[in-house]
Amino acid sequence: MRKGMSHSARSAMFAPLGQVGRAEAVAARLVDAITLGLLADEEQLPSEADLAAQFGVSTVTVREALVALRQRGLVETRRGRSGGSFVRAPANPPPDEWRSRLREVSLSDLRDVGDHYLAIAGAAAKLAAERSSPEDVARLRLATDDLRTAHGIDFTRAERQFHLEVAAAAQSPRLTHEELHLQSERGGLLWLPLGAHPHEEHAAITAAIASADGELARKLTEEHILGALDRLADVHLDLLAP
Repeated sequence: MRKGMSHSARSAMFAPLGQVGRAEAVAARLVDAITLGLLADEEQLPSEADLAAQFGVSTVTVREALVALRQRGLVETRRGRSGGSFVRAPANPPPDEWRSRLREVSLSDLRDVGDHYLAIAGAAAKLAAERSSPEDVARLRLATDDLRTAHGIDFTRAERQFHLEVAAAAQSPRLTHEELHLQSERGGLLWLPLGAHPHEEHAAITAAIASADGELARKLTEEHILGALDRLADVHLDLLAP
């Protein structure tokens, strides 16, 4: 699956956190970068000093975050002249891991997250149709092609990447940051590999953006998310059934 993403998407991932402090916030941002495919397996991370400058935190905070990532097996530190911190992209998680995550949330919480996601993703799609460049559209088409053949955890990553590309094409840093924030919280549950493979929906959204039809792009995106939310709610109820 394609690993590269648009410059604006990567820039949003490494933008300042907005407040100096917690290593957990830095670690969460880097985890998102790895799981979304913004950082590829074996890719070398910037130096601690560079990461600290990009995130607007201290080098001590970055160091603590990297320790947490090493403990999770997402970063490997190598010594020597060619050393540094390198990404270890996660392999497929255990089959039951997503079920455990889904049991931990309530149906009302899922609906609330879904409502928030609808507002953000719908607005991003509309603006992407109005503002996207030919390069943005080309990247959306590549992301759509990725979704055609992706399965399992790769489908989850490809789905999340697609929506991040739409947000980046909207040319709104705040919307892109909000998309990242939602994906790092429970919004990522929307794209669990539940068997559905709505490639036609992604292609239709991309086509609407390419044709500069903002209202259609918003409508199709909202319908796409509502479908994912309905599937997730059905699985959630099945998991809680006695």
